[in-house]
Parts: sequence; C-alpha cells; structure tokens
Amino acid sequence: MDRTLEDLAERFSKIAHRYDDKHDSEEKPVYNACASLVIDHADPRPDDVVLDLGTGTGLIALALAGNAEHVAGRDISEGMLEQAQVKAADSGIDNIEFGYGEFRDPQYSGEVDIVVSNFSLHHLPDEEKREAIEAIVDLSPRRFVLGDAMFFSSPDPEEPLFGHGVDAATVGMLVDVLTDVGFVVTAVERVHDQVGVLVADRFDDDT
Repeated sequence: MDRTLEDLAERFSKIAHRYDDKHDSEEKPVYNACASLVIDHADPRPDDVVLDLGTGTGLIALALAGNAEHVAGRDISEGMLEQAQVKAADSGIDNIEFGYGEFRDPQYSGEVDIVVSNFSLHHLPDEEKREAIEAIVDLSPRRFVLGDAMFFSSPDPEEPLFGHGVDAATVGMLVDVLTDVGFVVTAVERVHDQVGVLVADRFDDDT
C-alpha cells in the first residue's frame, strides 16, 4: 500500500468508531439517499455474490446480505473493517466477510456477480479511477453500481458539498470510462448537483 493510501487508511481508522454518525446535518440526507439508491439498484438474486469496494463500516454490504448468497466487503482501513465485522456479528449475518482490499487490487479471487461502491471512488484521482474501473471489469461482474460524489454540472468552488479532500469526477467522465471498458450505463440517478448513482451492466451476445 502506498503512502497516500496508508494516510487515508489511518485517517479513517481514527474515526471508525464514530463514522456512522459523523455526517453533519447537510451531508447525511444526501449520503443516505445515495446509499439507498445503491442498495435498490444492486438488487442481488439469491444466488449472487456481491463485492462491496470501500465497504467502510459495512452499511451497503450488510443491507445486501439478506438477499444475496454471499457478500464480500473490502476496505483499506483496519478500523473500519473491525466496525463492519462487529456489526455483522451483532446482526447474526453469516454470509458476509470483510477483508483488506484496494480498488485496483480488491484481493478477491472468487466469482463476482455484482460490484457496488458507495462514497469511496472519489478518493482516487481521475486516472486511478479509470484503473479502478478496469480492475472491476476484470472481475467479470454483470453489474456495477457506483454511488459517489460526481459533478452533474460545472463545479462551483464557492459552494462545495464536501470539504475533506473529495476528488469528484464529472458524470460524463465516469460514463465514458464505463462505456470504454465494456459496460452499458443503464441508469443515472441525480441525488444532488454533486452526488449521483450510476448503474452499469454487461450483456452477453444473447441479451
């Protein structure tokens, strides 16, 4: 793990115990709305394996576990993963596992049907976002659901929604990358001028 990721992992580990409550009054409704859309669009089947990248404290992974065969959560922060593991144990959910993994190296070798990510990809600069999406497509999922900070119009530096190092891409850039690697963008949900959800599917020749 490079130094930038180490610093990021350390920062999130320090706040892991209070992460679920850390969003202030302006951010939390937007974050929750985005998370709900990611969960709805993932829509796993009972025999699906779901990979949640940047799982954090497991909000999305835990919500999807009840409808999927198996869910794997990956994150770079040990503190966040510990919180996710405690929440899974407290809920009695046994078809879920959490472990270390990066966007460009998820460290998951099994079959994956659906990949989800909520409010994590923005930590990467644009070129690394492209590399991350290329790594995701190598896993051969049929669906990728991305909820994140993304600009639907020109960003206004005077009115930032987030102030903690968010490196948001434009919706157009993300759609272009997804299309370039073979996905078909099947839904675009605007939650806010700076937040949205993209749904990308892969179709075989018979579909």
